[in-house]
Amino acid sequence: MDDDLELLQAHISRTTGISQSSAARLVAEVIEFFTDPVEGFVHKRHTALQASGLRNDAIYTQIQRELGERRFAAPQLTTRQIRRIIYG
Repeated sequence: MDDDLELLQAHISRTTGISQSSAARLVAEVIEFFTDPVEGFVHKRHTALQASGLRNDAIYTQIQRELGERRFAAPQLTTRQIRRIIYG
């Protein structure tokens, strides 16, 4: 593992009181969250927003906005492109 990640895990463990293994899982989850490809992000957000009761028109608009705020280099997607990612 990268030295920076090991330092981060040690820091999280030390400052929060969680075990090293829990800190390692937390760091892995955060890395996975930020390295999710655009398609994976769109699918996960669609599912989560649907579960919160939003309708697709509102979901597509929110996903478009959130893509611009993500750390990955997401292309500007149209509503149609988002719909195609979700439904194929």
